[in-house]
Amino acid sequence: KLRDYHGPIFWNYGMLPQTWEDPNVVHPETKCAGDNDPVDVVEIGSASLATGSVEPVKVLGVLAMIDDGELDWKLIAIRTADPLAAELHDIADVEAKCPGVVTGIREWFRWYKTPDGKPLNAFGFDEVALPRAHAVEVVKETHEAWKKLMEGKTDQGKLWIK
Repeated sequence: KLRDYHGPIFWNYGMLPQTWEDPNVVHPETKCAGDNDPVDVVEIGSASLATGSVEPVKVLGVLAMIDDGELDWKLIAIRTADPLAAELHDIADVEAKCPGVVTGIREWFRWYKTPDGKPLNAFGFDEVALPRAHAVEVVKETHEAWKKLMEGKTDQGKLWIK
């Protein structure tokens, strides 16, 4: 089901294919299980991309959003073809060269479901955007979870596979 956002979103928002946030696995730091979806990507480049676009991105960092008790990673990335991609290599570069962007992302996702009567979302890791190295580990872990799901080596719940 498509979600109708209440107000503008200032980034391109999509997902990383072949990843899965496993609801059967509780993360040791956040104490929350995955949200049963692919990893979300917030692309911070200068171009507004068409719905359904598939673009290569450079991973910069990640936020650990807690949505209704579920872990919902928000990967922060930039399209590799974006002019700013050559200057951004890690989340600290985003903070230095694009002040307010990470805070804006965090606050947008904290509040975005409240018009529907849902509570504010929280963030793990003391609300810090984690660096590229951690984000890459999230991608690796969720890709491995996706592979197990596709191979039938984990409980698929209500997901329809193949």
